[in-house]
Amino acid sequence: MKQLLIVFLGMFLAVISSSCRKKEKILYQSSAFTVYSDRVVQDSFVGKAMADTYMVTNYKSPAKQAFSPVIQFKFSINGKDNELDYNVNHTADLTPNGDKPVVISTVFGQKSKSSVGEHSTKSLPENTKVQFNLDMRPVLNAFKTKGYYQEVHGNKIYRKDFKGVYIAGSAFPLNWDFENLPNNNQLKLTDPDGDGIYSVQLVFNAFDPDAHVRPEWKLKNDIAQYPVFSSESPLLNAIYRLSLDELKQDIEADSTFRTGDKWGGVWTRDISYSIVLSLAMLEPDVAKISLMKKVRDGHIIQDTGTGGAWPVSSDRVVWSLAAWEIYKTTGDRNWLKKSYEIVRNSVECDQRTIVDPATGLMRGESSFLDWRKQTYPRWMQPGDIYASMNLGTNAVHYETLKVLGQMAKELWESDSWSAKADLLKKSINAHLWDTDKGYYGQYLYGRNFFSLSPRSESLGEAFTLLFGIADSLRSQSVLENTPLLPYGIPCIYPQTPGISPYHNDASWPFVQAFWTLASAKEKQQSMVAYSYATQLRAATLFLTNKENMVAKTGDFAGTVLNSSRQLWSIAGQLAMTYRVIFGLTPETDSLRFQPVIPQNFGGTYQLDNFHYRKSILSLTVRGFGNSISSFYLDGKQLENPVIPSGLTGKHTIEMTMDNHPDGPAVKMAPFIIAPNTPEAKLKGDVLTWNSIEGAANYRVIKNGTVISETKDTTSLIFKTNVPATYQVSAVKNDGTSSFLSQPVEIQSTSSDIVIQAEYFNYHLKKKVSGYKGDGYVEFNLGQREPFSFMINLSSAGKYRIRFRYANGSGPVNTDNKCGIRSFYVDNQFQGALVFPQRGKNEWSDWGWSNTVEAMLKKGNHHFHIQFNDCNTNMNGKVNRFLLDEIQLIRIPE
Repeated sequence: MKQLLIVFLGMFLAVISSSCRKKEKILYQSSAFTVYSDRVVQDSFVGKAMADTYMVTNYKSPAKQAFSPVIQFKFSINGKDNELDYNVNHTADLTPNGDKPVVISTVFGQKSKSSVGEHSTKSLPENTKVQFNLDMRPVLNAFKTKGYYQEVHGNKIYRKDFKGVYIAGSAFPLNWDFENLPNNNQLKLTDPDGDGIYSVQLVFNAFDPDAHVRPEWKLKNDIAQYPVFSSESPLLNAIYRLSLDELKQDIEADSTFRTGDKWGGVWTRDISYSIVLSLAMLEPDVAKISLMKKVRDGHIIQDTGTGGAWPVSSDRVVWSLAAWEIYKTTGDRNWLKKSYEIVRNSVECDQRTIVDPATGLMRGESSFLDWRKQTYPRWMQPGDIYASMNLGTNAVHYETLKVLGQMAKELWESDSWSAKADLLKKSINAHLWDTDKGYYGQYLYGRNFFSLSPRSESLGEAFTLLFGIADSLRSQSVLENTPLLPYGIPCIYPQTPGISPYHNDASWPFVQAFWTLASAKEKQQSMVAYSYATQLRAATLFLTNKENMVAKTGDFAGTVLNSSRQLWSIAGQLAMTYRVIFGLTPETDSLRFQPVIPQNFGGTYQLDNFHYRKSILSLTVRGFGNSISSFYLDGKQLENPVIPSGLTGKHTIEMTMDNHPDGPAVKMAPFIIAPNTPEAKLKGDVLTWNSIEGAANYRVIKNGTVISETKDTTSLIFKTNVPATYQVSAVKNDGTSSFLSQPVEIQSTSSDIVIQAEYFNYHLKKKVSGYKGDGYVEFNLGQREPFSFMINLSSAGKYRIRFRYANGSGPVNTDNKCGIRSFYVDNQFQGALVFPQRGKNEWSDWGWSNTVEAMLKKGNHHFHIQFNDCNTNMNGKVNRFLLDEIQLIRIPE
């Protein structure tokens, strides 16, 4: 400790001495932090490069300097937000009275009175013990008398499905991650004496190693195999080596990449985005092995996501972008042939399963933002998320179709994919562009009618520029209008209230890296400077490439989950050197150079021992600007900054930039939290909703279109006999709107057709509760014969068809056992039916599948549900669900 203090003292004396001798070079400066050529300064915190292989920091998380004794919490049955209304929590003051544990007593489902006292402004003492006592007798009595408990949202929890009660909350060790609560025994309440009072004791303000950073970094791994980077900036030199040092630690004994310090194993999107950013250049063989770990039966694996992964979460095709990047970097045609087959197989199933026929867009969860409560309104079920159409996911599918077409051409195969890519690009621009905001919306969501969420989704925004989805005018608009915060671009904007930072209120370095690359593609030097600086700030102050940071504060502490040496954060940091400073752009038959160096970053940069196919390159770039004024290969000036892929041996490349000055300054957006989402209900002929704090008015939406704005919390519905869908949005004075409320559907019961599934199948089941009619039908892979039924329609028209089902094969947020089948009417394929997981072993939790629309004539129709090869889920062995009821709703013309 004494030696460390001497180091810091020496560091600050050196800073003062240096500043007295000459004006120091500033790479980037804002009101939040400053990046010098050798250090980062943020308030009293300094991270400094003492040498190329040694750095120090005095950073301490401000969030951990004071621990508020006032917390919010609520209880959860089976890991769901089902005790109180979504926007209602218990509040308690944990300030102890002496050495005795604090005792908090509540009744399940009853809002407790706030216990905030006069000492609530003081920090909570360390290691404060708190016992939570929960009276569960109202629930247990309901189980005994009715067989089920009806929770606050109207859903029935059957006694057979009761797995446990847990506590969620706002302060560590609590969190608001309801769906992961069953995986955390520390947060489970127990009733050992059987009196109906469940309890748990927790310790607050305990030492949390994840809330601290190491004070120094020294290179400890051999990185001689990698390109050697040098510059006039000690900070850039050191961060480059720190990132390579961490990369070496993330390579496992089996020659695969692990995902981060905390996260072992290979994950599809993590490894794919990392390879695209820089790892194809550095470790192509490890990249290939890692990608092949995410292939089964010739298809790409969707390993994480909502409702049992694919097709609810549908961005697995990011694999294709990584595979293509490896080919462009290595020229390995055997790899190209192998990866082409895998991508083609996967895309063919995607085309049958997730294309929305009405818009041409691809359905499914946000790419990487796969923790549904972080970025979706809470009312959205897994089936709703499957039906939604997200910007980032659609951008990835567009680029995949382009890549597949390019692969086909390279292999002299017929290309039917490029035309599909063009159509998808048109659909993205037609349906996801938000003219009022000047950037692309987050996603289309709803049930019978879909609306565009006006929030920005930064990864998707970056992709629209990088992949060429946006034309030049829209690209400029996206760069000018996408909201930015001082410590980095937020994953979404504005933020959702009551959701702890992870994707919500968070910045991710790998997303920042893609935004930097998009800015460089558009030759926006000022944006590159801001974006690159935010990556440097975090790595320098924390001395590691963290997984994420709180968007508002830039602090790594305070996010629900975090990890050091996160693989795609490392890859993003290294991409700044290779793809921005040197502008390395691999193509199928060449290597192109497109550096973008902001004015303050101007200088001389060198990169030696860079391996490109069969050549070894020594690169030098001088100056600043967004284009090259002169380019030399082995001393010979070339007209274009491109070298052929067939180059062999050692070569030198020298580039001089045009010294074009920076563009306009980057604008920062205010940190904004959206209003809470209203909960709307129909009472007679009046649509009502709860009052939302901070709302100036409310918008009433009918069938996806705003029909009125009001300051009241009611709206008269004039024709309650006409089918329609209503939603409500709360709007603040500054125009910030909430998510739309859960749809309120008015249906004409005379035109509805409801059929019990068991009427058409003798395999009647009655083992679980909550079904309608006489039972239900079980579907699993042991029953491959089609499920058929006949319906005689009294009138022709367009019908919506959906199915009431249960799937207790796994939890909502993890696992891979989504139920999938193909749906036919009169032997014509109508689309995929998706039956997502709804809770582990919760087979009495019934919900609705996705909806399929079909034009049907009057008279008899033959319907059947069957299993096809493309209905194979990511588990492969368990594809089970229960089918209770079939509903046909005629859509009025």
